[in-house]
Amino acid sequence: MLIALFIIFVIIALLPLFVKPVEEHIELFLLVMGLTATIVAGALNTQNLMEIFKDKFLYIITFAVFFVSILFRLLENKVQTFVNFILKHLSLKLVVFFLILVLGLLSSVITAIIASLLLTEVVSILPLDRKNKIRVCVAACLSIGLGACLTPIGEPLSTIVTSKLHEDFFYIFRIIGVEMIVGVVLSAIIGTFFVDNNWHKKFKDNNELIFIPEKEDGRKIILRTVKIFMFVVALMLLGYGFRPIIDTYVIHFNNNLLFAGNMVSAILDNATLAAAEISPVMSVLQIKVVLISLLVSGVMLVTGNIPNIVTASKLKISMKEWAKSGLPIGAVFLTGYYIILFVVK
Repeated sequence: MLIALFIIFVIIALLPLFVKPVEEHIELFLLVMGLTATIVAGALNTQNLMEIFKDKFLYIITFAVFFVSILFRLLENKVQTFVNFILKHLSLKLVVFFLILVLGLLSSVITAIIASLLLTEVVSILPLDRKNKIRVCVAACLSIGLGACLTPIGEPLSTIVTSKLHEDFFYIFRIIGVEMIVGVVLSAIIGTFFVDNNWHKKFKDNNELIFIPEKEDGRKIILRTVKIFMFVVALMLLGYGFRPIIDTYVIHFNNNLLFAGNMVSAILDNATLAAAEISPVMSVLQIKVVLISLLVSGVMLVTGNIPNIVTASKLKISMKEWAKSGLPIGAVFLTGYYIILFVVK
């Protein structure tokens, strides 16, 4: 069984990067892989399915995506006018810096879902080419992921960890708040590297609308909402399917191996991994190792966390496109945090 699950894991990691039809239908592919993994693990049962479809988060994210998409569809002219006004008074680098910084810091209050939806609407209007727009989104999603964990309302991972440890509202903020805020600031700085302040030369008539994104009708909004619903269900199924690997290997690693092993969070739901790994008997250092490795690894691939999924779906970013920026950015941050946790101490 474990060998079969390892093979499924490799398939999930590689096929979307190299097979175009899989990349174009990633939600359906992950759903099939999730069902396959749960069947192999003997976890496809009524109880687990009921837990998935009773999960409030599944419906919260679906409703949020639909509602905010409709809201921005109605207000898109005002949003475009506001962004144009800001760009006339601030450099594009500053706009990107503050966008990433503010969304990262606010995500623990407004939730990672809302923060990522706001991100997609603003980035879609910014005068950036597609390659740099994707890079900015990756940096911003890292910022949102790091910031959202600081309170139990920011994202499911922090809710689960706070509950499992029977701790108060500000527990995660106390133990990794400094590290996460520094990460948010660095993410904002990295985002500015992908901005060309001479965009005026590329975009004519900048007194008019700088960039008009593809218009979305109701059908497209509903289709994207359904795809995100499928995406989240697929990640939940994968969590159940790969639990034998987590229980057999990952949770028994020492701190160094656990930090490295949690890079599977690039593919699996980090909230599921946190639920399996976090225990009240852990030391503060062990808890920090788990949290930081899961949160940073989540930026590496589209499947790593909810902000990635929402952003990639809205802006039609493929797994391969995301990986080109997500993998190196994630690797740099993991290296930095590893030094802080194990070398500097």
